[in-house]
Amino acid sequence: MPAHKQLGVVIPALNEEAALGLVLAELFDALKPLQRDATVVVVDNGSTDDTPGVATRGGAQVVKEPRRGYGSACLAGIARLERQGFSDDDWIVFLDADHSDYPADLGLLVAPLESGAADMVIGSRVKGGATMQALLPQAWFGNRLACFLMRVLFGAHYSDLGPFRALNMGALRHLKMADPNFGWTIEMQLKAHQAKLRVAEVPVRYRSRIGVSKITGTWRGTLGAGTKILSWIFGWRLKTWFTRGGIPKFR
Repeated sequence: MPAHKQLGVVIPALNEEAALGLVLAELFDALKPLQRDATVVVVDNGSTDDTPGVATRGGAQVVKEPRRGYGSACLAGIARLERQGFSDDDWIVFLDADHSDYPADLGLLVAPLESGAADMVIGSRVKGGATMQALLPQAWFGNRLACFLMRVLFGAHYSDLGPFRALNMGALRHLKMADPNFGWTIEMQLKAHQAKLRVAEVPVRYRSRIGVSKITGTWRGTLGAGTKILSWIFGWRLKTWFTRGGIPKFR
């Protein structure tokens, strides 16, 4: 990788002390063959366990974000990297704290950025062969429904809403991300399509998480996430049809 590129990794975390240490150990191992350092930021989203302590001992910076929500945590992590001097030419990776993603696949994720072939890369659990045991049935169905609707309504060809993803920082800033919770990934993909970002999908592995999911592990979380994702899809379609609003073309 070019030496002048900074790499930041943002890991939102809520009560993930059992999994986070494993995630960080695997992440730092994955960075070794890439022959570079990374700024790893764990965003504590209001944990009541020792998640912040595990993050610190594991070599990560810790950012406190008491406003609950996946999107709020991601935005707080981005803000920390920007305060540390990350510019438009640098790269940012988002990774879950529950040990369901494989940090060892980091090299696959950033390769299209390194080659200049993409502005944004999504780790596709579907293309990576995720089973319904790992990607729970409700998540499996909702994921495919969302991708189907994006293809029909927007002509956007995505296979997954996977959380393991990497972007050029300039492209991320261009998207003006705002959703504070369940709509973060769908917002990013809808805006990326409208902005004509060069988006690549790469197959990544996926496994059963440690602990219970805050989203698909409960009916309330599942319904909340499903409602938010569908509202983003249909709301964005109406916004771009009738108001010609949204995001301008990148570059």
